Amino acid sequence: MRVKIPRREIILFCSALLFPVASLCAQEVGQEVKEVRQDVEQLQQDVRELREEVRRLQEELHGFRRNSFPQCGMDTVAPYVPHRFIHQLGIEARPQYVFPTNPFLQGENERWKPIQSSFAAHLKYSFKFRSNTCADRIYGGAYQGFGLAVSTFGDRKQLGDPVTFYVFQGARIARFNPRLSLNYEWNFGLSAGWKPYDNDYNSYNGAVGSRVNAYLNAGIYLNWSLSRYFDFIIGGDFTHFSNGNTKFPNAGVNTTGAKIGLVYNFNREESDLTKSLVKPYILRFPSHISYDLVLFGSWRRKGVYVESGKQIASPGSYPVAGFNFAPMYNLNYKLRFGVSLDGVYDGSANVYTEDRIVEYDYDGGSGTSGRRFLVPGIQHQLALGLSGRAEYVMPFFTINVGLGTNVLGRGDLRGLYQVFALKIDVTRSSFLHIGYNLQNFQTPNYLMLGLGFRFNNKYPKVRH
Repeated sequence: MRVKIPRREIILFCSALLFPVASLCAQEVGQEVKEVRQDVEQLQQDVRELREEVRRLQEELHGFRRNSFPQCGMDTVAPYVPHRFIHQLGIEARPQYVFPTNPFLQGENERWKPIQSSFAAHLKYSFKFRSNTCADRIYGGAYQGFGLAVSTFGDRKQLGDPVTFYVFQGARIARFNPRLSLNYEWNFGLSAGWKPYDNDYNSYNGAVGSRVNAYLNAGIYLNWSLSRYFDFIIGGDFTHFSNGNTKFPNAGVNTTGAKIGLVYNFNREESDLTKSLVKPYILRFPSHISYDLVLFGSWRRKGVYVESGKQIASPGSYPVAGFNFAPMYNLNYKLRFGVSLDGVYDGSANVYTEDRIVEYDYDGGSGTSGRRFLVPGIQHQLALGLSGRAEYVMPFFTINVGLGTNVLGRGDLRGLYQVFALKIDVTRSSFLHIGYNLQNFQTPNYLMLGLGFRFNNKYPKVRH
C-alpha cells in the first residue's frame, strides 16, 4: 500500500532542510560583498589622494614655469609665487687700511702724520632671484641694488668725510650648502664732500683734486643664512677713489680691508633655503655674433713734464670723443669676446709748453709769468686702434675689459692701452657706457661716457 504524502508537505520539508544552508551562503556572500565594497572605497580614496598629489605637483611645476625665463621653454604669464624677487635691506661696516701711494698720505701734510686708516658705514637695498629657478641657475643667485655710504679718514679738514651713492651687483662664486656660500660683489658710484687741493687753503693735498670723485669697489665674502629673514656676511674688499683725470691733482685714494654686515630678507621663504628636487630646464644658448657700436665723449686735464723733470697741469680741460665698433661672439649666457676697432680724438694729446721757466699751480690759476700750453695740429690728436675685448654678462649690467694698441697715432697716442667699462642695459638693443682708458697699465688717460647700440642681438629675452 503506497503512502500518499501531500505535495505541500514535501515542499515545506525540503525548504526546512535547505534553509540553514541557504542562509549560511547568503551570510558569506554578504560579508564578501561588504569587504569588496570596503576595498573599492579604499581604492577610490587612494585614487583621490593620488589625484590631489598629482594636481599639487602640477601646480608647483606650473609655478616654476611661470617664474622662469622664456628661454627655458616656459610660460611668461604671472608668476606662481607672490614675488619674482627677494627684496633685501643690509647694513655694513668697513674698516679699511689706506695705501700710502703719495707723499700727502705718507705724512707730508698739515698735521705731519700719515693717513693710514678709514672707516665706512653702508646702507644697501637689493633684490635677488629666488632660489631653485632658472635665473638662479644661470646667474648664480645674482642680486643688484643701490647703496649709500659715509666714509671718514680721520682728517676732515684736509680730506673731508665723503658721502657715496652707488649701484652694485654680486653673485655666488661657490655654494658649500644651501645656507653658506662664497660670493663676490662690485660697487660703482660717485662720492661727494671731499676737501680737494687748494693752493691757498689745502696746498698739501696732492691726492684729491675735486669735490666729487668716482668710487670703485670690489670684494669677496662669505654669506651665511642664519634664518629665513637674516644673513650674516664677512669678507674683504678693495676701494679706489679718483676723479678720472678730469682735474689735477688726481693721485687718488686706495684702501683695502674688511666688510662685516647683516642683511634682512623681506619675503624669503623657507623653501628658498632648501635644495629643491625640481630643477628647471635651461635651453641651450644660441651662440651667435652681435655687433656693438659705442659713441663716447668726456673731458680731461693734461699734465706735461718740463725740463726740470716736474709735471705741471694744463690751465684748462680738453675735449675727448671717440667710438668703438666691436663684433662680439656670444659664447653662452655669461660670456662674450671679440675684437674692437677703436677711434679717438684726444684734444690733450701731444700738447706742449714754451721753453721759458715759470711757476704754475694746480688749481688752474697762474701768475703773470704763467706757462703757455700749445696745441698741435689735429693730425697729432687722432688715433685708430685695435683691441681684444671680453665681457662678463649679467642681468642689467655687463663688465667689459680690453687690451689694445693704436695702429695709427703719434706721440702720446702710441703704445698699449687698456679699457675697463660698465655697460648698463637701457633697452634690448641699447645701453649706457661708462668706461676708463689707461695707457701702459699705469698712466690715466680719459673717461669714456657714452651710449651704445647692439645689432643682431639674439640673446634670449630675459624676464625675471
